[in-house]
Amino acid sequence: MGSTGLNLILKSLPLLFEGLIDTVLIAGLSVIIGTLGGILFGIVRVSKNKLIRCITRIYIELFRAVPLLVWLFVFFFGLPVAFGLDISGSVTSIIVLSLWGITEIGEVVRGSIESVPKEQVEAGKSIGLNQVNLYVFVIIPQTIRRMIPPTINIYTRIIKTTSLTVLIGVTEVIKVGQQIIERTGEALIIYSTLFVIYFLLCYPLSIWSKKLEEKWSN
Repeated sequence: MGSTGLNLILKSLPLLFEGLIDTVLIAGLSVIIGTLGGILFGIVRVSKNKLIRCITRIYIELFRAVPLLVWLFVFFFGLPVAFGLDISGSVTSIIVLSLWGITEIGEVVRGSIESVPKEQVEAGKSIGLNQVNLYVFVIIPQTIRRMIPPTINIYTRIIKTTSLTVLIGVTEVIKVGQQIIERTGEALIIYSTLFVIYFLLCYPLSIWSKKLEEKWSN
């Protein structure tokens, strides 16, 4: 890459940074909502009520069976027409990514809760702990270490999936990159820059997740 390519990258970085702000905002809000909702969803998933478990299972399968791009189109193009709503692309993206995050994180929470030895749960009940105290003092302390590494991996998937939002008109970093390519014709340079940006966003999270998993497994 010559000086011309380097100059293009330097000139493009401020514009790409503006798009990156939207990407980080969408991903960040989706992560927060997905985490809080996922924790509650995971707790509900271990309910002994068969109806509740059936409903939550259907919800999970809907998001696993149907591509996220289809969900984005349904919420952005379908619902506004059907119900007369006015939803921006950014809000649509946050809603869909949050709902998806809830399913994925909820399953991590469910698996972590179910991995707690039943003997310890029964021991907590035998000393008079109610359901809330049982979670606070017995279940959560043991599940949190199991939850964090896979949950961080889900965060990286949410960040990467924000690239789909370009298809509903969100001016995130990919969209900005495409606009620069239309003006300059330098697709390889711009897409390589986008590659580096996403790598710098996601790779540290992946390393952190791996380190925590190795540390806590020992």
